[in-house]
Amino acid sequence: MTTVLGFDTSGPWCAAALWSDDTVIEAVAEEMTRGQAEHLMGLLQEILARHGLGWRDLDALGVGVGPGNFTGIRIGVSAARGLALGLDVPAYGITGFEQREGLQAAPVYVPAPRDSVYVQRADGPALVTRAALAADGVTLAPDPAPAELAAAIATRAAKLYPQVAPAPAPCYLRPADAAPGRDVPPVILPANAP
Repeated sequence: MTTVLGFDTSGPWCAAALWSDDTVIEAVAEEMTRGQAEHLMGLLQEILARHGLGWRDLDALGVGVGPGNFTGIRIGVSAARGLALGLDVPAYGITGFEQREGLQAAPVYVPAPRDSVYVQRADGPALVTRAALAADGVTLAPDPAPAELAAAIATRAAKLYPQVAPAPAPCYLRPADAAPGRDVPPVILPANAP
């Protein structure tokens, strides 16, 4: 029996799903705009404990790698990489587009800031405003609930297991909102300077 834990912090939530015995046995999500780093490990521990499982019972992990919230993606990817290393199990990075396949009607999209969406196109993903899509006659279906996305991550990771997986990496389609500092870096003097 294969047991996979999938989780996602790429949006304003902390979501997890446990896949075992060829099905998702539980999927949970908690809406939050901040605090995913402090909340994630406890949520994962709780879902395992409710099913009488521990970390060493896991065969694989799945994690949402974005696109989405810059910091949230880093939290999830870091947790997955650390757990995979410590437990010696594969961790599979699942993009937001892969999560939504089969859950959304075409076009598959991932919500983005500023009334925009990331749309999966034949030539690759693109950032498009909702207004531009509406002007083209495209109607977007509602985005799946975070628990559904976590379930999709766990299911997809279970299908990939036992393939060897590269370490999950963030899927960023635009630069972070934070800008580099404008201060001039300090000059480092040689050790023998007066």
